[in-house]
Amino acid sequence: MTGGEVAGILVAVFWAILVSFLAVVLVRLAQTLRATTRLVADVTEQAVPLLADASATVRSAQTQLDRVDAIASDVQEVTSNASALSTTVASTFGGPLVKVAAFGYGVRKALGRGREAEDAPRAAVRRTVIVGRTVPSSRRRKQKG
Repeated sequence: MTGGEVAGILVAVFWAILVSFLAVVLVRLAQTLRATTRLVADVTEQAVPLLADASATVRSAQTQLDRVDAIASDVQEVTSNASALSTTVASTFGGPLVKVAAFGYGVRKALGRGREAEDAPRAAVRRTVIVGRTVPSSRRRKQKG
């Protein structure tokens, strides 16, 4: 065999190894692509119902928020009506009630002055209570002096 024939055989072997290596790589790449395609199909199959459920949940939440908003506006209206009512009642009945209370206080004070003169002797007989005991007025004078 000549040197040219050996070189030709080596080149042929090199190309055979290179083609075999590329064939193995292409087979592995095809398997990876098939597996990726299956995975994407499975994810899509599961994601579509999840997205539909999420969309329904968001719609339900929006409905509830609309209801809460309506309730909050009703509460605000009731609060403003109650405030207006209390202001009206205070302005309507407040002045006369204060006058009646002042008149009653004056009457009590006026009637109370007559009783104070009658109650004065009784005040000297009063007893002082110290820690649950009644102290006679004679001992109380000793404690003060």
